[in-house]
Amino acid sequence: MSDRRNFLKKATLGATAVTMGSALSAKSYSRVIGANDRLAVAFMGLGRRVPAYFDAVSNKKNNVDVLYLCDVMKSQRDKTAAKLDGKLKKKPKLENDIRKVLADPDVDVLFNAAPDHWHTPGACMAMEAGKHVYLEKPCTHNPREGEILTAYENKYKKIVQIGNQQRSSLETIDIISQIHNGAIGEVYKAVAFYANDRPDVPHPKKAPVLDGLDWELFQGPAPRTDFHDSYWDYNWHWYGWNWGTAESGNNGTHELDVARWALQVDYPQHVIVSGGKRHFKEDGWEMYDTIEATMTFPGNKVIQWDGKSRNGHKTYSSGRGTIIYGSEGSVYVDRDGYVLYDRKGKEVKNSKSGSSEGGLALGGGGTMSTMHVVNFFNAIRGEGKVNSPISQGIVSTYMPHIINIAYRVGKALETDAKTGHIYDRDAMKLWGREYEPGWAPKM
Repeated sequence: MSDRRNFLKKATLGATAVTMGSALSAKSYSRVIGANDRLAVAFMGLGRRVPAYFDAVSNKKNNVDVLYLCDVMKSQRDKTAAKLDGKLKKKPKLENDIRKVLADPDVDVLFNAAPDHWHTPGACMAMEAGKHVYLEKPCTHNPREGEILTAYENKYKKIVQIGNQQRSSLETIDIISQIHNGAIGEVYKAVAFYANDRPDVPHPKKAPVLDGLDWELFQGPAPRTDFHDSYWDYNWHWYGWNWGTAESGNNGTHELDVARWALQVDYPQHVIVSGGKRHFKEDGWEMYDTIEATMTFPGNKVIQWDGKSRNGHKTYSSGRGTIIYGSEGSVYVDRDGYVLYDRKGKEVKNSKSGSSEGGLALGGGGTMSTMHVVNFFNAIRGEGKVNSPISQGIVSTYMPHIINIAYRVGKALETDAKTGHIYDRDAMKLWGREYEPGWAPKM
């Protein structure tokens, strides 16, 4: 982290002495945030996800100031500022470099909605700087970062909410509680699914960096590569493993989290996958677009993942959700609510949320996200706990990672059910990642 240390020293020279290893000002050390204290917020990453936070931060009841809008692309900063114009008490500062934002001792909270490769490093930088963090899914880019994120949270004692917003759904909380109390008997299996009709994507071509884009900071912790015309915006998800985590990490994290929550399991013992690029075979998409995975857990419990990025057939009647099976019945649950069935398949009970939460639309957002953000603010003020803490987020995010690793090595994998570590040496080589020199978290 030497590069970041030097930057922060220079950024605060003559004012508060701040470094990445000792980033709390005297004000921050002495301050205890109470129920009536105003929270100062910064947004990192102003793409499709950031509008999901607008309702919560603009509601006067939540007592929030947005101090910074930070993105490596100027047009993103300008667009977000325009969308928030008139919704906030005062205009936020626009910044492209997150290190300058974190050097400001007035910032209490960072919302990290940058690309996947920035999630853990950005969260760690924020915790070092004394900030609480709302960390979008997937909270890690690889399993090793789960260990790193946990270590940082234990050291810096900051509140971190993982962006699995269905953990704040009243209907999902209700049905999970019923399942845990025996509503469908002994639970043994869950099927998590996602189906979308994403189009073909172009083959990337080397090109000049786009006007207004800080390509160096976009890459940040990731090893450097030349800019290509299609790398910018959403398509970075599909161009290799340098930045993204495929559809399993992109959307599967949500449904797999609900599956694991319902079954009350942690790490699997056995993982087998079957997947490939099934659509637009000549286009630029570099990862699988279709995958099926089966993970077996202690107690002979099973979670299956059915991920179809480019075939929108609604195999399970909707585009995304989770089905949980028990000895006496089953449950279908998604962002709209749940349906409880008996063993014969007869509907026993249903509950619809009326939520406006996005399903397949890019970015999503809605009432569920707003509740999740408000839960985060309340936890910072000591009013309860976050609904999706690091301890849960990293274990749920492990599942997309182990699916991806099994796909990449082309093998079924045996894993340690206590730690998630993989017994296969080739697979364990993918446990972590290579960082750009000077950017690796040191823990």
